[in-house]
Amino acid sequence: KKEPVPTPKEEPAPAPAAEEPPSPEHPPATEQPTAPADEPAPVPTAEATPAPEEGPLAPPAEPQAPAPEPKPEKPKAEPPSSPLSLAVEEVSENSVTLTWKAPEQTGQSGMDGYVVEICKDGSTDWTVVNEEPFLSTRYTIQDLSSGDKIHVRVKAVSASGASVPATLAQPVLIREILQLPRIRMPRHLRQTYVRRVGDAVNMMIPFQGKPQPEVIWTKGDQPLDTSHINIRNTEKDTIFYIREAQRSDSGKYELTVRINGAEDKATLDIRVIEPPGPPQNLKLVDVWGFNVALEWTPPVDNGNSEIKGYTVQKSDKKSGKWFTALERCTRTSCTISDLIIGNTYSFRVFAENACGLSEKAAVTSGVAHIKKTKTAYQPEKIPQRDMMEPPKFTQPLTDRTTTRGYSTHLFCCVRGFPQPKIIWMKNQMEIREDPKYIAMIEQGVCSLEIRKPSPFDGGIYTCKAVNPLGEASVDCKLDVKGKI
Repeated sequence: KKEPVPTPKEEPAPAPAAEEPPSPEHPPATEQPTAPADEPAPVPTAEATPAPEEGPLAPPAEPQAPAPEPKPEKPKAEPPSSPLSLAVEEVSENSVTLTWKAPEQTGQSGMDGYVVEICKDGSTDWTVVNEEPFLSTRYTIQDLSSGDKIHVRVKAVSASGASVPATLAQPVLIREILQLPRIRMPRHLRQTYVRRVGDAVNMMIPFQGKPQPEVIWTKGDQPLDTSHINIRNTEKDTIFYIREAQRSDSGKYELTVRINGAEDKATLDIRVIEPPGPPQNLKLVDVWGFNVALEWTPPVDNGNSEIKGYTVQKSDKKSGKWFTALERCTRTSCTISDLIIGNTYSFRVFAENACGLSEKAAVTSGVAHIKKTKTAYQPEKIPQRDMMEPPKFTQPLTDRTTTRGYSTHLFCCVRGFPQPKIIWMKNQMEIREDPKYIAMIEQGVCSLEIRKPSPFDGGIYTCKAVNPLGEASVDCKLDVKGKI
């Protein structure tokens, strides 16, 4: 009876017991010493006399007992995940205060708390600081020796076990920090810092901390190229300087100010830009009346800055000079109106970003010749046969954008016989005798001049043609923008 006392502690004993049933033919006398070893169950101890008879019956009962035990072990929750954002909040001559965040996963059984461990620098022996787990995410380690360097880690523990520890990247030097490190990022550097290619980058970022903090600059977790980027540190600030910025200098730079494991970090986003390339595939899509339609595609290189718009210029063959017809066009197509009949025009388009216009422009390969109206519509006067037909617009109105105070024209082309009556409407209201509007029709070309428009004159304009055989209408949208 003395032997069974230690044996229950040795719980691996049931495993060999399961191997004994294949050899029940051995004398029961030899099995008697093993029986006490197999006595975690109270049944054989209570009935000592029939033990030799029940010996073979006990082994089948023993494998049934452990069978249900592994089943509840499988669904048991895994240990919690590691605590997050472990950091040093304060260091004194004999203590260090830590803070962290709760782990993302605490497991089904819930957390019992946290365990803090320390290890002196150069040693591998970790010592538990707190006797019992606690639930606070802030802890002060007391009674440390001034001048020691210690490594610190924190584990989350539960009934399922302990998490992978969260460990401070650097050992903490136990000495008083008179002032915790803190970076005072200037307001204009909290946003993206934009410079042009070739410009100098010169930034001074102040910080505080006593004793003298360690200053570390990185880009993409890599140290900076000091042959191209100059860093100068003083007691109160760090200076970041590039003599001539390149596109490759763009990116996020991380500044770390550290004192004995306590640190503060800041990120600096630099973007180096240059003018964009020219637009691509500029095409002269159509020419009608006094109008020309153009299309193009965005530039291949945007200069590391978003394209704000496009500037469209025209040049007539007589003068050879370029004049701006449209600024800050946000689309990749436009209609140029108010061209002079009889002139031949070329067109070019510049792209624009925050750095300015592209150095080169896309130029149309062909030219647009604005034909005279007499030659354009003379063939329709020759036939003498019956020309009766209802009104039909051969060229619709196009949406227009104009500037306040600058007169503009709306054009469309219509045919029909007898000659249709033309009615102009704004927002479904007929435009009657108003000195602001001058409506004309010549050889089927309908025009409406809007003199010195204001933003109130914007809206949907409709041109309706009516004759005895029927009617037709087209409309367009006019936007009037204020002067910049």
